[in-house]
Amino acid sequence: MNKKDFEINALCNYSIKMIEKEIICEYNNTRNYALNGDALLNLRKNIINKELLAHQAEILPDIIAFNDALREALREMYDRAHRIWNKMIDSIDEDGEEMELTAKCYFDADYPASHPIQADDRQDLWYALCDEDLNPMYADGISVLTLTFPRDEGYTFDSFIGMDCPPPNWNEGLDPVLTKDLHLISQFHNLFQHMLFAITDFIYVRKFRTEINIEIIK
Repeated sequence: MNKKDFEINALCNYSIKMIEKEIICEYNNTRNYALNGDALLNLRKNIINKELLAHQAEILPDIIAFNDALREALREMYDRAHRIWNKMIDSIDEDGEEMELTAKCYFDADYPASHPIQADDRQDLWYALCDEDLNPMYADGISVLTLTFPRDEGYTFDSFIGMDCPPPNWNEGLDPVLTKDLHLISQFHNLFQHMLFAITDFIYVRKFRTEINIEIIK
């Protein structure tokens, strides 16, 4: 790295730190809650992604590991939702009530332990990044469109994760040659393209939590 590149990198790092400081302030300031938070998250995402995506080969193993971990978490959620739904169908009363089940997947509430950057303010930043007011597309979880029964009863797991379309690889925005055989799932695409997480926010996540809610529709 030459002197000019080093200076640009140092400026970006300083800029990111200042933006993150403002994001945390926005999250903690209940009087002006989320006033500029989404714009700050978007700015931060663009700066980080521009820097990191110039070196995709270096983060490729983490992209692969995250995609695999997310796929496994969604598979567990999908199977659990089906088990609960099937039991519900067997026990539905004959009074004409209709029931709906929704299953959502979120990141674990704790800041990723394997993230290369560990500092005292990282947990506070993680809370802000995962806040639905600051990051509204994340309100219903990673999938954007939730797994909902009875609407999605006919969906296979491959359909749910977007692997039933050619080619089965949601790598839009990444190096097409480097990532051509990764089979990135649609939920990866949602996080990368549509939510306000920078790529380095989520590729180190290995723990997830799910929510399954049941509603009676009269």
